[in-house]
Amino acid sequence: MNETNAEKKPVNTRVITGTAMLSALAFILMYLEFPLPIMPSFIKLDFSDLPALIGAFAYGPIAGVLIELIKNVLHMFVSQSGAVGELSNFMLGALFVLPAGIIYKRKKNKKSAIIGALAGAVISALASIPSNYFIVYPVYTAFMPMDAIIGMYQAIRPSTSSLLEALIVFNAPFTFCKELISVIITVVIYKPLSPILKGIN
Repeated sequence: MNETNAEKKPVNTRVITGTAMLSALAFILMYLEFPLPIMPSFIKLDFSDLPALIGAFAYGPIAGVLIELIKNVLHMFVSQSGAVGELSNFMLGALFVLPAGIIYKRKKNKKSAIIGALAGAVISALASIPSNYFIVYPVYTAFMPMDAIIGMYQAIRPSTSSLLEALIVFNAPFTFCKELISVIITVVIYKPLSPILKGIN
């Protein structure tokens, strides 16, 4: 019994330490955001899901979700979105890393990692439609009229006629591409990074 506990302790320490470090990195990456000309100015690209995906592969799917949770809880204290933006970011991020981590945990190879991450990217992109339609944008209308929001989409694509159409045409593909970037970077850097992450103590 004592030997088993002694063996588990270093592993738990590595997981906790690694998860904390990746959470801090994800929190920092939330600030390194930039707008894209093909999206309204209030939608910005960041790579804060990248550490969570790496954590899901290195330490398991729950660790990936925890990284998403921690980064958003921290960001909530410095944000002006009333926690709504953070709630949406957490939900979409969790739906991205959870399937990826689960699939990779069952069979730990490159193919499984890619399939899991792509599945998570698709799920996150699809979930962004109801998430934004029912949660995020109704709150944002307290600060900006819906006509003005749709007008910002129409400035890019004049035929856009409704919020739902805007979310399908703009937000869902944007979310997928954002997560796809994290997938590509993770596939490139995870193998050389893995020994370092698993050796943290």
